[in-house]
Amino acid sequence: MATSKKKNGAELALSHNDILALFKEARRPLKMDDLLRMAGVGKRWKKGLELQLEDLKNQGRVLRLRGGAWGLAEQLKMLTGTLEVQRSGVGFVLPEDRKRGDVFVAPHAMADAMHGDKVVVALLPGGRQGKNVEGRIVRILERAHETMTCRVVRKLGGEGYLCRPTDPRLRISLMVTTDALEEKPGKGELLVVRPEEQVEEGLWSAVALESLGNEEAAGVQERLVKLNNDIPMEFPPSVLQEAAALPAVPSAGDFEGRVDLRHMAFVTIDGATAKDFDDAVYVEAQGDGYRLWVAIADVSHYVRPGSAMDEEAQERANSYYFPQSVEPMFPEALSNGLCSLNPRVPRLAMVAETYFYADGSYGKSKFYAAVIESKARLTYEQVHAALVDRAAEERLMLDPVLPMLEKAEELARLLRAQRTHRGSLDFDLPEAEVAFNVFGEPVDLRRRVRRFSHKIIEEFMIAANEAVARFLTERGEHFLYRSHPDPDGEKLLGLFRTLQRTDMAQHVPETPTPEALQHVLRMAQGTDQEFIVNRLALRTMMQANYTPEHEGHFGLASECYCHFTSPIRRYADLVVHRALKHALKVPGFGPNPTPGQLMQVADHLNARERKAMEAEREILKRLTVLFLRDRIGERYTGIINGVTDFGFWVELEEVMAEGLVRISTVDDDYYGYFPERQELLGERTGRRFRLGQRVNLWLAEVNLSRLEINFTLRDEEDGGKSARQPGKAVDGDGGEEFGAEPQPRKTAGRSRRPDRSDGPSDQAGKTRGRSTGRNGGARGGAGSGTAPKKAGRTGDKPGTRKKTSAGGTGLRKTEK
Repeated sequence: MATSKKKNGAELALSHNDILALFKEARRPLKMDDLLRMAGVGKRWKKGLELQLEDLKNQGRVLRLRGGAWGLAEQLKMLTGTLEVQRSGVGFVLPEDRKRGDVFVAPHAMADAMHGDKVVVALLPGGRQGKNVEGRIVRILERAHETMTCRVVRKLGGEGYLCRPTDPRLRISLMVTTDALEEKPGKGELLVVRPEEQVEEGLWSAVALESLGNEEAAGVQERLVKLNNDIPMEFPPSVLQEAAALPAVPSAGDFEGRVDLRHMAFVTIDGATAKDFDDAVYVEAQGDGYRLWVAIADVSHYVRPGSAMDEEAQERANSYYFPQSVEPMFPEALSNGLCSLNPRVPRLAMVAETYFYADGSYGKSKFYAAVIESKARLTYEQVHAALVDRAAEERLMLDPVLPMLEKAEELARLLRAQRTHRGSLDFDLPEAEVAFNVFGEPVDLRRRVRRFSHKIIEEFMIAANEAVARFLTERGEHFLYRSHPDPDGEKLLGLFRTLQRTDMAQHVPETPTPEALQHVLRMAQGTDQEFIVNRLALRTMMQANYTPEHEGHFGLASECYCHFTSPIRRYADLVVHRALKHALKVPGFGPNPTPGQLMQVADHLNARERKAMEAEREILKRLTVLFLRDRIGERYTGIINGVTDFGFWVELEEVMAEGLVRISTVDDDYYGYFPERQELLGERTGRRFRLGQRVNLWLAEVNLSRLEINFTLRDEEDGGKSARQPGKAVDGDGGEEFGAEPQPRKTAGRSRRPDRSDGPSDQAGKTRGRSTGRNGGARGGAGSGTAPKKAGRTGDKPGTRKKTSAGGTGLRKTEK
């Protein structure tokens, strides 16, 4: 094996595979001196060897033993990974080696490890048939958080307070000193604390650093979610300095070498509260077809690789949208100013210009750097009113661009028909929108309206993304694809078995294939079975992700796809812009990253995207609980959207919320659980509870600390007896009731910016974690067993990793 002649140890030319080969040759753990001797190099190479070993340790392939020796993780029967604790108390270690399955960890085997910690887990002997390998945590390599948020439970003697973490997966209590706070906290106040040391099992001492305020305030809950999910908030000074040094508007020098399109009537179409405009569009009828221009903000012109803004944007990975605020990927000077395609000002853009034939089929594309000037900032509501409702007032107001918008509608309908024909999926599931009163309190949870004006932009963004991906692939460029793998085969089989026992049976092919799934979804559209089919199909979907590998996109039925259209708020798009400029030989751009470098970037972006989705679900769940706290005992109607052995989840029809009916509250019979039918069946009465079934409910309990919403069944015949039923809203200790007079409401000032460059078909893959062999069925996904299970359990099954939705469906409708 070759070694470098240089004396700088950090440049040791031993590859990771070379070092792993030494361990395999020795067949035992090795100390540093042993490794140097076996490699045939002197001690001057020690530093470089240590760096390589650290890299291998971070990959989970070697472990450092307490005596100083190093060993192969696979030979030591140990793995490194991240601990994920379920609310039931069991945990799973997600190995850093992604080829390995998750390791189940029982509560008694966690030592003092907490949710999110990086740990070493020893694999226990003996297999658990059909379940994850079991392990015991033997070392904590890195704590997930130096600080945590907690809720004040009560005052202790002296100056201390008993607190509990706001994350229900952190199953500890804290004795907190509050000397650093200006005022003493009250019960229910949320604190940011720094854990100090473990006093006894399950009890830690901690120091309060900051008070967030009372837990009942929606704004406090929003900040809490950001802290819980490591959402970056403040920009570093170096980033703000770089942003401040940029001009307020593009200079004449910036226009050199660009195609001038300022004469064209580009428009932006966005939500009413949007402030960062990534994309502008223009459509013309040409010959027997259409020509589409999609202009995307040229962020890469101002944000160069390696700059402070670039490094911070890569770390953030994307912007984070909350009901009342946004944490942008770039400072507002760029995101809302210099790079935003605001109306009536010149802006730099990268343009995808594509010709489509009269039937909407793809013709030819070209790409170039340009300068544009948007002629109008339109909203989805305006465009819908003008094109679909044909409202005279809106049509008059939009008259200068109305002919173009009508051509845009024609083309979008053709593109959508083409995409549907090729097998693209569209689950079209409802999405929640939170309305607030003037005091910032949630007063309504309603279904977000999705109009055809949304779909116009969605179709154009998908078309531009595909065109760019095809071009870069043909040129052999290295860039990030947006991939969505085919559904998991076992989950698909379970889905088909379940559907073959429903009214859809005649439309379900015998052999479960992705193509057959697309056929079933089409047949379910507009029928009573659409609700259940969409939800069951969604649970078979894999996670959409970024990768430098060309793998295709199942949800969109696209052979070649990437994200190009949102560089202001997605770092992956910025990577694609740089690759496009490299392919076009735009001056000033150097070589593209290698596939290995891109894979590292992709892994980080995928992790941060999952974190953004978790935060989105958590804040929706918290606001849902706040909204329902003073509605205990009210009557609702719901649709069963998940069944398990301990109850079933229901999605309400009156408001966009969901909760659980525990089977232990249904006392008219003993119920057996049939996972293959997704059904609970009464042994004596034959009463059934199954997916898609409508049930009448009382709201029985909401719990903000546990993020739980519980219902009880309401018999149809008692529907007129009483408008309310006793119940309770409790805090973490139970027993407190809350109520509030309704206030005048307003729509959220900042709703989550809808993504629209993938459409609903990409969102299927965004609700699931990576598939590693664990049971990832969300709240009773389609099963394959046959025997009924006795119902009535109140927690997750040991050894089965469950994922539950955190309020509503938690699904993104579009991915702009």
